[in-house]
Amino acid sequence: MRKEDKNQLIETLTEELKAAKYLYVTDISDMNVDKTSKLRRLCFKKEVKLVVVKNALLQKAMEKSGKDFGTLYDVLKGHTSIMIAEQGSTPAKLIKEFRKTSDKPKLKGAYIEEMTFIGDNQLDALIAIKTKNELIADVILALNTPARNVISALQSGGQILSGVLMTLSERPA
Repeated sequence: MRKEDKNQLIETLTEELKAAKYLYVTDISDMNVDKTSKLRRLCFKKEVKLVVVKNALLQKAMEKSGKDFGTLYDVLKGHTSIMIAEQGSTPAKLIKEFRKTSDKPKLKGAYIEEMTFIGDNQLDALIAIKTKNELIADVILALNTPARNVISALQSGGQILSGVLMTLSERPA
């Protein structure tokens, strides 16, 4: 590969890494063409970008991106591919689903909104990550529930009080 081509690839990767909130570093080596094609189709369907990269070029792009990828540099060994997604848990769910039929891809590490996760054993933790909208919905629900309980109590208390007053007013003196 010519130096100009490498520099262009590094620049392209750098721009993608700058824009990415969710990056998964995986190993898809030793997968045959059929399984690789199935994985690529599944990634496309789930809106996950899958790119096979050279470790040295990826590391240079990571360094140029301005983000702190921390310990992810340590996993850049052997065959490497990256998954970039808009949702934090989507690649993890995709990997888990695909591994029902194959032993790959293996998760080397992940970068999720300024946090790094290292190792395939982190897959279940990454699946449990909620999206920003899910967290906002949880907060709204948590804030809404006490207010709803207070309003309900006030309404039922008012009905009880009016019932007592009505009963007393109907009583002969």
